[in-house]
Amino acid sequence: MSRRPAEEMSRVMRTRLDKLQALQAKGIEPFAYSFDVTLRAAPSVAAFKEVEAGGSVEAGQGPQGRWAGRMVAFRSHGRSAFADLEDHTGRVQVYLKRNVLGPDAYELLDLLDLGDWIGVEGRLFRTRAGQVTVRAEAIALLAKSLRPLPLGKVEVDAETGGTRTWSGFADRETRYRQRYADLAVNPRVREVFRARAAVIATARRFLDDLGFLEVETPVLQPVYGGASARPFVTRHNALDRTLYLRIADELYLKRLIVGGLDRVYEISKDFRNEGIDRFHNPEFTMLEFYQAFADYEEMMDVVERLFVALANAVKGRTECTFQGEAISFARPFARISFVDALAGALGADPTEAPPEELRNRAEDLGADDLEGAGRGKLMDKLFGELVQPALVQPTFVLDYPRELSPLAKPKRGASGLAERFELYVAGEELANAFSELNDPLAQRARFEDQAELRAAGDAEAQMVDEDYIRALEYGLPPTGGVGVGIDRVVMLLTDQASIRDVILFPTLREVE
Repeated sequence: MSRRPAEEMSRVMRTRLDKLQALQAKGIEPFAYSFDVTLRAAPSVAAFKEVEAGGSVEAGQGPQGRWAGRMVAFRSHGRSAFADLEDHTGRVQVYLKRNVLGPDAYELLDLLDLGDWIGVEGRLFRTRAGQVTVRAEAIALLAKSLRPLPLGKVEVDAETGGTRTWSGFADRETRYRQRYADLAVNPRVREVFRARAAVIATARRFLDDLGFLEVETPVLQPVYGGASARPFVTRHNALDRTLYLRIADELYLKRLIVGGLDRVYEISKDFRNEGIDRFHNPEFTMLEFYQAFADYEEMMDVVERLFVALANAVKGRTECTFQGEAISFARPFARISFVDALAGALGADPTEAPPEELRNRAEDLGADDLEGAGRGKLMDKLFGELVQPALVQPTFVLDYPRELSPLAKPKRGASGLAERFELYVAGEELANAFSELNDPLAQRARFEDQAELRAAGDAEAQMVDEDYIRALEYGLPPTGGVGVGIDRVVMLLTDQASIRDVILFPTLREVE
């Protein structure tokens, strides 16, 4: 969009402020307290058409009602005018006529601007041009817009008769910073966040129906854990202690399994002090759920059914398209071995190759953050470069190196591996799951291994959590656990290229 010079913007806003003062001088409240809305734009138009098709509309007259929304278009014809009113359902045209509204109410139109919130009372009818319209009998100003919205314009294609909307708000960075304006002028953006709400509601309903209990665990934690990541650090003044914003919910949710809540889940905000790219935001939303007496095989079945439910909730089917790739969530999902897939890509067994050879290959591929990396992390980096991009259709990757999975049980019959799976779709990880490690002695040893990695320079290695070990000493039954990245799921199902397009207020760099 072409930016207005500062002085021109000031002039436009000054004109709107002058109108505000003129309204106040007339005794008109420019910021109303309420308005009794009885009909919504799109449903009322659809209902009118349905009744009309059945021959029940007499003399072209539809239902009486009250509509409210933002005025997004205005066309004056002297003693009459047309306006487009937009609410959260869509748009409806409004016909405003001087001899119906009365001269005082009609003169109010001169003090309105695009972007103002208005309410109208009237009756639906179909114009001679064929458009279902509200014939306004009364109009009210609900909120004066002092800053012009970048509404763009709609043009009619002379050849096809179709319309094209040209957004007046094309700069993505500005849209993220001013999401309120982005939502106001881009209906498609509003649909993305309705889809996000549907994903969360569906996940909640799915787990509730399986007997899971929704719980809440601490955001501020004395010891962070449950994932390999750098935390945000804060200070509690009254307690005079360092606390961390959680990087995962896992360790607290498994404490609840110890306590006898045998199926629990949480939909939460987590925080990781990491870089920002199209799949990573420092603040993100996770779904984690844990089921006593289950292992990772059983949780794979639950995850498949969950993703089928999520796809149906958003798309109405098990297929979607993401960035030009057709994706199918038809069951069963593919399953591959982490080690076998990486061995095939490397041309050598990664569990036997010298660590320095793995490091050199990772560096050659451009992998970063290799400081203090052991064999497991090097294998993970290589997998991300060589295997992951090809995992387009839903694929469970099974049995990760134990070093990468300090909270997972050892793989039965396979030394050095853990019972863990990750679900990849369109080349990105969407879910991570374990047969949860429930041996407190083994868990302490794993934490101590992580401490050695931290000492060697791996800032993402996990800390020793003594209280969590104490909980395990009381007894954690066999448990399967899953984490699902909600933001990435929404990206996939709404075909959005960046995580910032599915977070209402993403973390952004400071404007200089």
